[in-house]
Amino acid sequence: MGDFPAAADRAAPTAPARHSHPRSLFWRLSLVNISVLVAVAVLLAVTPVTISVPVRPIEVLIIAIGLVVTTMASMLLVRRTLAPLRRLTEIMQSVDPMEPGRRLDDVDVHYADTAALAHSFNAMLDRIEFERANSARRALTAQERERLRVARELHDEVGQMLTAIALEAERAADAGSGTDRESWLRVGEWVQRSIEDVRRIARELRPEALDDLGLVNAFIALCNRVSAQSGIEIERRLADRIPDHDSSVDLVVYRVAQEALTNVMRHSGATRVTVSLDVIGDRLCLRVSDDGRGIEHGEHGDLKTGLAGMRERAMLVGGSLTIRSGPGEGTDVELEVPLVP
Repeated sequence: MGDFPAAADRAAPTAPARHSHPRSLFWRLSLVNISVLVAVAVLLAVTPVTISVPVRPIEVLIIAIGLVVTTMASMLLVRRTLAPLRRLTEIMQSVDPMEPGRRLDDVDVHYADTAALAHSFNAMLDRIEFERANSARRALTAQERERLRVARELHDEVGQMLTAIALEAERAADAGSGTDRESWLRVGEWVQRSIEDVRRIARELRPEALDDLGLVNAFIALCNRVSAQSGIEIERRLADRIPDHDSSVDLVVYRVAQEALTNVMRHSGATRVTVSLDVIGDRLCLRVSDDGRGIEHGEHGDLKTGLAGMRERAMLVGGSLTIRSGPGEGTDVELEVPLVP
């Protein structure tokens, strides 16, 4: 079972491009203030306005009107000058960390300050996504290795011990009679059930079919197992052949399908599920659709954790995960992963 590809091979942060912008917000604001002061000075110079001592009411009115006019003009000019920053803030707020790749490309770069801020924000997103991908890759790789270790211990140690107990119970049943024989037979049946449970858990922890038989056959085994456990009818629509690609893609697609089917069993109340795996262009497309009750507001914490885990896995291989659902409308989980890194 291969590890996830290094995030540095796919998305390393790049230094922001530097542009020369002669105008900055500081000089724009200074120009606004100077323009207002010049306008006031010109008006005072060319108009016959005088201020008496003491100030007469008409002069107070003229001063008040002038103050209101200059204040409004200054506010309008400053608002217009700061508009690029307001637009930049709106774009920043629309960036979703769960949808990596979006950058501030449609900002007004006529001003040096806003251009520098946009470049800095893009560089910060590059670093965040790079570190997040690295951290998630290390965590999920460690998780898969731990699953492999636990599955082997369950299969080799616990499975062997239970098998030995089952054999002893069979020998005791053969040697006994009457009530003792029936008791040992029941013990043997319980142990056999425990052996099957251990094997099932080991298969869920480490998909042997994925390593030995490939993704399509692993999907067939997964669907058959889920259908047998839950009684849900599962329709398979699987591609006949998948082009050569990185083994980490198989692991991500399998885990997403496994989590989606587990959610169907635990939460949906569905009676029918369709699992599709197609190759469209250079992308591998997985879709798991059910006819259950859909995802409602305030769902269980384990469901939210599972959905977040699927998104994390999809991002590791440059894929995108889409979940469409509504109360009583079932749930569609769609995953698209590029086959060529």
